[in-house]
Amino acid sequence: MRGRVVRHGETPASSGNLANIITVVRILLAPVFVLLLVLDGGQDGWLRLAAAALFILAIATDGVDGMLARRRNLVTDLGILLDPIADKLLTGAALVMLAVLAELPVWVVVVILVREWGITLFRFAMLRDRVIPASRGGKLKTVVQAVAISFALVPLWQLFGEWIHIVNTTLMTAAVVLTVVTGLDYLVQAWRQNRARSQ
Repeated sequence: MRGRVVRHGETPASSGNLANIITVVRILLAPVFVLLLVLDGGQDGWLRLAAAALFILAIATDGVDGMLARRRNLVTDLGILLDPIADKLLTGAALVMLAVLAELPVWVVVVILVREWGITLFRFAMLRDRVIPASRGGKLKTVVQAVAISFALVPLWQLFGEWIHIVNTTLMTAAVVLTVVTGLDYLVQAWRQNRARSQ
């Protein structure tokens, strides 16, 4: 745990630096988010609103810890490992709970989670040999997923009526399409790199 916690520098950063602390907090918020939705029991009350607000706040910190790590040179192996796990736990918990509440088809959850965790595990396996950077499409996918899930969690239909479900469906469809397309693109990139190395 020795090293820099907040300040910028060239010396080794502590595993307990500020960026990693934010990431760990994001992981710890996932079960709290699930508990709030369970306690709400599908009533779309203040607990649902609290869960939605917690998700939006937690998912927004993804950019914060990454920015801190890069700008202050606080990138650590622990942070590289925990950051994608934190994102997948949050989005996965939200998707599963939406399916449990019968607000999202189970197949949508399966497709997204298989892609997300599959590519994450594949990326970790490839770290020994090479790093395949996230594409612009991958970053767009992450943003669209976050927006789609946020819209699905906030009971906007209570204010705007049932037509808001069309917006939610459109956003989630875009998220699913981007999730599948970017997953296939990542595998194609990996295959091309592997082929180039073997030649």
